[in-house]
Amino acid sequence: MANDNLWYEGIPFPRVNFKLEILRKAQEEFMVEDDDVVTVTYPKSGTNWLIEILCLIHSKGDTKWIQSVPIWKHSPWIETQYGFASANKMEGPRLLSSHLPIHLFPKSFFSSKAKVIYVIRNPKDIIVSGHFFWNSVNLAKKPKSMEQYLEWFLEGNVPYGSWFDHVRGWVSMRERENFLMLSYEELKQDTERTVEKICHFLGVTGDWKNYFTIAQAETFDKVFQEKMADLPRELFPWE
Repeated sequence: MANDNLWYEGIPFPRVNFKLEILRKAQEEFMVEDDDVVTVTYPKSGTNWLIEILCLIHSKGDTKWIQSVPIWKHSPWIETQYGFASANKMEGPRLLSSHLPIHLFPKSFFSSKAKVIYVIRNPKDIIVSGHFFWNSVNLAKKPKSMEQYLEWFLEGNVPYGSWFDHVRGWVSMRERENFLMLSYEELKQDTERTVEKICHFLGVTGDWKNYFTIAQAETFDKVFQEKMADLPRELFPWE
């Protein structure tokens, strides 16, 4: 049973499936590739839901992959022992996951074109979910009450540290083209629109380029212009 947390660079982590050496390697040595897509969240912010959505996009809606393979194999957490080893064996493009605060995230990401999707959630809901979750598993130090967990949360003395620092750190990336910030609430309230936003961010459109030859594309464009020339161009957003 985990009686306490594992501390690395001033941040508490669960003791199960975490090692100081792996946390160091994840930060210093893990190579983030340009075609990687990384789900980043503070714990209990909707991580698994987003991973399932990304897996469906990745598999073009085919549910067999999701149903036959555990989620930690679909999109491994790079800071855990299993996830670090698994991610290093995967061929690209990779789906990866992490709860790491920005200052402990792999340094290689910041010079890459890899895409990060960061999900935030109402911290009051995170507190309630976190209290029940950490009490139900033997992964880290357990709070004796909701009051105690709230106190720990406000102090940043919970797995992955301060929610406030975590969010402030990652929000600083919001102007980068390879960073998308979503909220759990918008995903729940308007799932379809949010999934469309994710698809646009990932560039999953334009698959025709993988199948059309240059000549075929030019032939189609010529016919398209002839048959649709009298219609406003703004009707066709791909133009």
